[in-house]
Amino acid sequence: MIERTIDIATRDGAMTTFICHPERGGPHPLIIFYMDAPAIREELRDMVRRLASVGYYVLLPNLYYRAGVLELGPYSGPSNAGARERMMGLMESLTIPLVMADTDALLAFAGSDVAASPGPAGAVGYCMSGQFAINAAARHPERFNAAASVYGVRLVTDAADSPHRVAPTARAELYFACAETDHWAPLPMVERLKAALADRAMDAEVEIYPSVEHGFAFPQRAAYDRDAAERHWERLFSLFARRLRS
Repeated sequence: MIERTIDIATRDGAMTTFICHPERGGPHPLIIFYMDAPAIREELRDMVRRLASVGYYVLLPNLYYRAGVLELGPYSGPSNAGARERMMGLMESLTIPLVMADTDALLAFAGSDVAASPGPAGAVGYCMSGQFAINAAARHPERFNAAASVYGVRLVTDAADSPHRVAPTARAELYFACAETDHWAPLPMVERLKAALADRAMDAEVEIYPSVEHGFAFPQRAAYDRDAAERHWERLFSLFARRLRS
């Protein structure tokens, strides 16, 4: 496996990005892996490695680069209340337009790297970034053939760029993995999302993962559920193989 960390130029600065892809057999289909609110950490790099190990060129950008933050460290527990407050502030500092500008820079960079295939690309976002993965597919329908939101938040809002509103402009196959218990994306919101997508006869699936909570796919999270996490990997591998390698 090839791994490197570089700074990618954006309109707002230098975005530190972890890159991983197989050593042989390239060029490889591009996947953008959007981080969750606790920022870049080895847990996410390991997830990127797992995707890359089955034949993908994966980019993990640091979305907090504008604030000069890369890793946050521990944020849960009474002794880390300040860190959690900082994390929430960083999360709220991001907007879909900002991250879409970053996505444009990521696509431009991948286009200059011979290890990345210029063909169909994919996106996956967790927690705060599920909305970013779906918006990326809508912003670049000519490039993204697959996008997944894993316990994504703000799936249905009044904004024009709400995932349930922009999804119809994507040509990608869309997948939403939703936890049955999720304060950030409660079941009534998930049902509204399902109704919005069904009305448009889209190539999209909303799957509710029973008896698990928000964060179930992260091995270092208290909510981690091995069976649900492995199911989500199976869904991602199938989605990307189906839409990026055909």
